Amino acid sequence: MPADQGSPVSWLLSFLRAGRGTTRGVAPRARILSYSLVLVMAAACGPCGFQPEPGVKVVVPAMPTTLDWSHSDPQSWVNYPVMLATQKGLTTLGADHSVQPGLAARWEREADAAGHEVYTFHLREDVTWSDGSPVTARDFVFGWHRALLGRERGEMADLQGAEEVLALQERGAPEADVKAALARVGVEAVDARTLRVTLARPRSYFLARLANVYLFFPAPSADLEGKSDEAVRDYFDRPRDGRPLAVGPYRVERWDRAGERVRLVYNPRSAFLPPMGPGETPAPVLTLMKSEIGPALYERGRVDFVFVDSAAALRGMKAADLKREPLLSTYFLGFNTERPPLDRPEVRRALARALDREALLAGLLPAARATNVLLPPELPDAATPEQAALLPRYEPERAKAELAGVKGLDRPLRLVVKAGDSFVPEEALAERIAAQLAKVGVRVVVDSRSDFSAEVARRTPQGPRAYDLFLRRLGADYAHPNTFFTLFERQGNHQTGWETQGGGEPMRRFEQLLEEADGDPDPAHARELYAKAQEVLVGEEAVIAPLYHPDRYFRARARLHGLDVDPFNFLALRALRLGPDETPSARAEGQGP
Repeated sequence: MPADQGSPVSWLLSFLRAGRGTTRGVAPRARILSYSLVLVMAAACGPCGFQPEPGVKVVVPAMPTTLDWSHSDPQSWVNYPVMLATQKGLTTLGADHSVQPGLAARWEREADAAGHEVYTFHLREDVTWSDGSPVTARDFVFGWHRALLGRERGEMADLQGAEEVLALQERGAPEADVKAALARVGVEAVDARTLRVTLARPRSYFLARLANVYLFFPAPSADLEGKSDEAVRDYFDRPRDGRPLAVGPYRVERWDRAGERVRLVYNPRSAFLPPMGPGETPAPVLTLMKSEIGPALYERGRVDFVFVDSAAALRGMKAADLKREPLLSTYFLGFNTERPPLDRPEVRRALARALDREALLAGLLPAARATNVLLPPELPDAATPEQAALLPRYEPERAKAELAGVKGLDRPLRLVVKAGDSFVPEEALAERIAAQLAKVGVRVVVDSRSDFSAEVARRTPQGPRAYDLFLRRLGADYAHPNTFFTLFERQGNHQTGWETQGGGEPMRRFEQLLEEADGDPDPAHARELYAKAQEVLVGEEAVIAPLYHPDRYFRARARLHGLDVDPFNFLALRALRLGPDETPSARAEGQGP
């Protein structure tokens, strides 16, 4: 572990330096023993962090679970910072979230005779892997086939033929049958620089997903074809000799699991190097590290970037280097639609109207974007102000009148919330919600749970879920309305039970609107359809009550240019470069743990 994480080494050094740890008056033999112990422990620590490391040091909330972007796992959010720094998709996103060229210089989109959507991507001529070998269309075919066999394979379901591959794996079909089905999937290398992709049906979000969802990144087929599963795991998760290959501005040089560090080094062969301004230089070494005392390390000048994930700390913080990134994310109050009296949409709408979002957030954060809509306004195709006005908003007198005499509200409603500190002040918001609903005659009991996910999924012996209300954050995976709505579809993990409401008719109508919008080539008409879907979910059925669009806060040294958090809540390293140093004293303090 790093010495600053309360390690025995750091503790003993502090003890010997402190007044009570002085060796004055200590027997020579004891002094020798003490110093020997320090040397032994320091030598044992080796690369775990006792020795200073050069370069930029960034504290991250968690270490990756794998560096294999084609296989990954359901906890993929912790893998994203490394994947996005080292890899690239066929497309990328502009500052306005519009789709721009990435590894593909251009593409054509058409429909075939069967009604399938077909994309033909033309790869850039100047793109190479970090060893200088070209990125080819075969790298995408190989990588996407691997992704269809990985732990997140359901993400590939839009490809023509993918459903057959997924079904065969689900029923444990012979490997030969699965491989034959893979060969029929709609991804084809026309030639080295041309990739043809066929979707089962039109999907307006597909190009946006290619930019961010790393299952769609290419894999170095020349390195990996013919290797055993064990050799492939070793290739990705034990980096050495310049592997795994990268196309982004960084590649992984070392992953120290024991020390919880990933060391990235600059990849000068990348076609996506950040442009350098006057006085700027590349950051040759970048270390991502996990530490429970990141803020303290930052204050001592030992690290260069740290998230501020304590709402309590934010309230009193006036640091000049505190930065804020608005996220494509929505925090909402969810309802158990199967349990009386919340099984009635008019009751749910009334509760949504009882919430003063501005008052809920007042003083809890340096800034807050209160909302009554699901889709953030920065999102392409988000609802217009006129459409948002149709959704339940703060009308306390109307809410009080609608709730008067409702049977079932004589008992307290149980509001389940995640326990613990977070950049979202969840427990404080829950208490304020309880206070606001009390004003309209509704009693709420707040239940903070460390097992939040299990609790909202738990059912009573009678069948319905056990909670009444819950709080949750939903973040975008890509810049498209579809990423917000999929959670609330029949197969989504929404835990609200709303698929049972009205005999299932509202859910069917909601999903039909999404299906039409996802396949509509006219962006203006698609926007209207998404707005209607939002009206069903948030307005008519009031399955959720949106509260605010969260922001992420972090601190970064002034010399770090382009080191940021992106709107998807991922650490953004692709544009990192070093500006002029800070003061000489700051440089001296920042020599690393």
